[in-house]
Parts: sequence; structure tokens; C-alpha cells
Amino acid sequence: MSTADVDEILRQAVITGCRELSRLGLSYGTSGNVSVRRDARAFFISPTGRSYESLAPEDVALTDLDGQWYGRSRPSSEWRFHRDIYAARAEVGAIVHAHPRHATALACTGRGIPAFHYMIAVAGGEDIRCAPYHTFGSQALSTAALAALADRRACLLAHHGIIALGGDLAAALHLAGEVENLAAQYCTALTIGGVRMLESAEMARVLEKFRSYGRADGPDPELRHAGESLPPR
Repeated sequence: MSTADVDEILRQAVITGCRELSRLGLSYGTSGNVSVRRDARAFFISPTGRSYESLAPEDVALTDLDGQWYGRSRPSSEWRFHRDIYAARAEVGAIVHAHPRHATALACTGRGIPAFHYMIAVAGGEDIRCAPYHTFGSQALSTAALAALADRRACLLAHHGIIALGGDLAAALHLAGEVENLAAQYCTALTIGGVRMLESAEMARVLEKFRSYGRADGPDPELRHAGESLPPR
């Protein structure tokens, strides 16, 4: 497969990711943005202010770590935190930024999501932090987001929305959905009152178990794989 073919696939993936934000209810209109890493020096990112349904691959800009962009449509206004995350986190292959209802509501109160539920570990730590507010598209916002993402795969942005990271775009989109689901549960728990938090020691155990979460060879001495064929009745 040629380099041009690979670039076409990556650009189309960004478009598909943007449309998934709408389909999943994670953003409304053009308020989110999506990027995928091309290589160590550049990434493809959705354009600014464009309807997702109108996008063609040529509208997805290639942007490098020096701030140069290539294509026919200007990159998202949030290109800085995409650039800075790729520069700082070699394991990240895709980034999703969205404004989902419940997570954004929490962010508008300056709250992150604490360890009210063990699934908080899906974002890589014992909480999901909320970065302080800065003007959208600014270097100050990018710097604050990087700090909130330290040792994490997701964060909230005060008075703004969320960022979710993944090794690929499917993983980043899935995590964004997980964060919004947790935010919805936390908002509901707050309305009931008396929310209890898991202790740090328990979250440490959960995080250790998450290291093998979803793997067929995950450690469990009482669970043994006996083969793929079913035994007779």
C-alpha cells in the first residue's frame, strides 16, 4: 500500500470519528474535534467550523509539530493540545475532544470525577482530573490539559468539555463514551447525595487488575482455559 493510500485511510478515519461523535451523542454540531497520528512528526486533524457530514478527505489537514499545516481546510482551533499531546506521549495514536452533556456539566462546576466507581480506572488513574479554564485554542489551555492528563488517558476541561486519548481512534472514542457514562452516573449520584468514595488502596488494586483487563491470559488461578472446543453434554 502506498503512502498516499495510507494517508487517505487516516483522513477518512478522522471523518468517521467526527461523525461518531454526533452519532454517540458526545458532541453537538461542530463542537468536537478528532485527530490521528501519522508519524512521529505529524498528525491528521479535523478542520475548524465544518459540518461533519460535508467533509471529504482533502478537508482533513495534516499538521506537524512545528505548527505547519497542509491541505485545503484550516485545522481545528484546538490543534495546539493535539500537537502537544502527540509530542509528549509517544503511546498516543489518536485524540478525541468532545462536549458531552454530563461530563461538560461537571466541568462547568470545576469538578473532575473522583473514585465513586471502580471503572474510573479505565482512564488510567484513581480519578479523572478537571483542568482549569483557559480560552479555547490557547497555549495556556494546552499546558493545563497536559498537566491534567499526566498518568491519565482522559481529563475534563473546566467550562469546556473532555479529552480522551487512545492507541488508536476506536480506543479514544470508546474511552470518551466511558467518561461520559461515568459522568452521568456521578451526576445522578450527586442528586441523591451521600456519595461514597473508594479508598486509594482499593483503587490501587483495581488499577493493577486493569493491567490485564480484557486479556484472555489474564491472571486468575481459579480460572483455567480448557480449549476452544465445547465438551460433550
